[in-house]
Amino acid sequence: MISRRNARKKASWIALVALGAALVSAINVNADALPQAAYAAVSDPADGVWFSAPETIAPGVIYRSFQLTTSHGSASGHLVNVDLRNPKVSLELLHPDAVAKKDRISQMVGRQGAVAGVNGDFFNVSETHAGVAPTNSAVGPEITGGKSLKFAVPNKQRFGPKLPDGTSTRDVFGLGVDGRARVSSLALNGELKTKDGRIAINGLNQYALPQGGIGVYNHDWGTASRVRPTCGSDASRSAPCSAETKEVTVRNSVVTSVYSQPGAGAIPNDTVVLVGREQGAAILGQLQPGDKVKVSYRLVAEDHPRFLFAVGGFPILRDGQLLAGMDDPALAPRTSAGVSADGKQVYLAVVDGRTANSVGMTVSELAVLMQTFGAANAVNLDGGGSSTLVTRQPKAPAATIRNAPSDGSERAVANGIGVFVRD
Repeated sequence: MISRRNARKKASWIALVALGAALVSAINVNADALPQAAYAAVSDPADGVWFSAPETIAPGVIYRSFQLTTSHGSASGHLVNVDLRNPKVSLELLHPDAVAKKDRISQMVGRQGAVAGVNGDFFNVSETHAGVAPTNSAVGPEITGGKSLKFAVPNKQRFGPKLPDGTSTRDVFGLGVDGRARVSSLALNGELKTKDGRIAINGLNQYALPQGGIGVYNHDWGTASRVRPTCGSDASRSAPCSAETKEVTVRNSVVTSVYSQPGAGAIPNDTVVLVGREQGAAILGQLQPGDKVKVSYRLVAEDHPRFLFAVGGFPILRDGQLLAGMDDPALAPRTSAGVSADGKQVYLAVVDGRTANSVGMTVSELAVLMQTFGAANAVNLDGGGSSTLVTRQPKAPAATIRNAPSDGSERAVANGIGVFVRD
């Protein structure tokens, strides 16, 4: 199968070179530079990727390490192949006990009972606004068990490499109720109904709201400050915090308080907090304690069916073709999730980088690599020190970190993709 896919990979390379995407042609085999004793018996070197012997983690879940050479030097990585044709195999969101919180992938895999996992979306970890610490919440949407956890921040408020053409923070990788994985995009259907009419809600448990918007924060958000959502702008993540804000607490559909500044602390299960900035703040300022309101919100896919699980990530492969606009030349550790055209074969991959044994990859090279594995659609996830791939034997108490995190140890992250196998 690898050799047949090689023909498709070469065809894509030719097309991209014709478009001037010279970076993508960097992946080439150099057998003399690779440990042939370990890899040659189970790989076709014509593909440029040398695989280790497959290791069955659980029925339908296979782990392999791999090596290849690029024009920049040698790179090594790790791949988990998930066969969703097995009805006992599934995917779910790995997450801490709050949206605005981070944890290690190995800990989340062990706690949630997964057999494998990779890190997920980019997240708010490296900045402080108005003296408020980072929220540690993810850039894009999150759905778990069919429940909407959070929506996406505005494009200019995100972290990570430049977005490819035609993509946004609303793009996700996930699993539908039909048992097929896919790459899609989510929208937020949110509404605040008052005695005076209906008002659109623009955010759900996210670290940045659009200018003039209103966001909903519930128990899932956690205890983090809700000031950060009113900072930055639609044009710049580093813009100052808004001077026009309001926070409204709603319990059992009744307004209980109205404040000028967003607060912090746990939100009870029977309560939602509305945070508004600019025009959104002006609208919330018209509410008074005792007013009856109705707050509704849910994430909906641009296609069908609905998602059981979804995590943010920007597309790098769509219908077998690499996306335009992937012009980031940086070499770094990379994480990706891809899926076959029929939605039944999932590829979770990490490429190590910034080490003596692995130089990392560009985003374009990662797209070619995922195509080589068999993915028709794939997303780029958080990389650098966040890139982590772990496996766990079904009855083992702890997960094993398979890659070499570039920080020297595993980094706590906002979320991840977990592989689950039912007994």
